[in-house]
Amino acid sequence: MHSALLQRISTRTDGPLDITWLAAETSRLPLGRIRLRWEPASLSGWDVTVHLGLTSADVLLGSWPALPDDWPHLIRPTLYEVTGLCAALAFATDALNRSNRLAGV
Repeated sequence: MHSALLQRISTRTDGPLDITWLAAETSRLPLGRIRLRWEPASLSGWDVTVHLGLTSADVLLGSWPALPDDWPHLIRPTLYEVTGLCAALAFATDALNRSNRLAGV
């Protein structure tokens, strides 16, 4: 398997990426979830792609060709920022929905 669902990113800059292995990529990603896929590059290293689950589709978040073996540390800043943004948007959406319910909208 060369594909995984990102579960958590450590707050430490050198911390781990917690993942769950994916056996198949046929199902759509849940909203705000991130799928990592890596495969050996043609000459050396790893070709890494990352997809983000949105409401209507899974979109390519990033692609990094021919990364060295420590590739998780290289893509970590992007993953950390995106997961933070998704968490903030989910929080804001929940707050707006509650506000609308209280206002009777």
